[in-house]
Amino acid sequence: MSFSRKCFFIIFTNEHGTNGATALEQKWNRMDKYILEHLEELESEAIYIIREVMADFDNPVILFSGGKDSIVLTHLAMKAFYPMNLPFPLVHIDTGHNFPETIEFRDNLVKDMGANLIVGSVQKSIDEGKAQEESGYNASRNRMQSITLLDCLEEHKVDAAMGGARRDEEKARAKERFFSHRDDFGQWDPKNQRPELWHLFNAKMNFGEQFRVFPLSNWTELDIWQYIAKEDIPLPSLYYSHKRKCIRRGNAILAYSDYLNLKPDEKVEEIQIRFRTIGDMTITGAVESNATEIEDIVNEVATTRVTERNSRADDARSEAAMEERKKEGYF
Repeated sequence: MSFSRKCFFIIFTNEHGTNGATALEQKWNRMDKYILEHLEELESEAIYIIREVMADFDNPVILFSGGKDSIVLTHLAMKAFYPMNLPFPLVHIDTGHNFPETIEFRDNLVKDMGANLIVGSVQKSIDEGKAQEESGYNASRNRMQSITLLDCLEEHKVDAAMGGARRDEEKARAKERFFSHRDDFGQWDPKNQRPELWHLFNAKMNFGEQFRVFPLSNWTELDIWQYIAKEDIPLPSLYYSHKRKCIRRGNAILAYSDYLNLKPDEKVEEIQIRFRTIGDMTITGAVESNATEIEDIVNEVATTRVTERNSRADDARSEAAMEERKKEGYF
């Protein structure tokens, strides 16, 4: 019992007697059972939103990148509809420049869950002339994902795509609602968003329009890691400390790969690293770390003062890089 509660019971006992205080304490203890911890509150909110999506839309999907947030979102969706399998598919946009560990984890997870996986190929978009490969030292396929994603959603007649984005990640993310409306071109207008009072969501839309839904909006990076520890959720090995061949480019540490165009003065070296976020190999920066266990990562995240997307080269292209991509259809 907390100190403040003890003080209250002493005063209450003096005024109403022992029997009155005992009855009140029993009632208070029963109420404690209905008080949720913060992770339970976040879990309950996310599951509620996932179920709302299933009720409001005809053909929803989960956008699955193979990163920790989309893995947690998929875990929550499994909980939301247990004991049945996922009632909607996972959609992964494969840039062709993914970490091999990510693809291996994705395939194993889908097999274990018995889920339906839809894969959109950026390489196919390039071959069809819909997207143009970038050139230069900082070339990336990340921005081209929007083209492939919109084509994939249209092909499968998706009206709601759930993603693992969080408001604490980046300022453009912070503007987003739980139910984020997209026009018939898949574009996002940050100045034209719907109010969401008391968790009442407006899912009305015209033919051809769609929604992106973000059940993890109120979570933080630390919440995600604490929940992963609590639920014992498996993750790709990339998130844990390991030695890897890397290069240093500016303030970023990038994993060496055949997709990376090296500058003349850049040298490949082996560094003890881990990744806080996972995307294309060409734009995902690592951090030097010895954290090999979840408890170590939780402590590391709790003390850091730098956002996890600080090491993403795609976000550093301009001050409003993320918002510009979202307006083009990026999730």
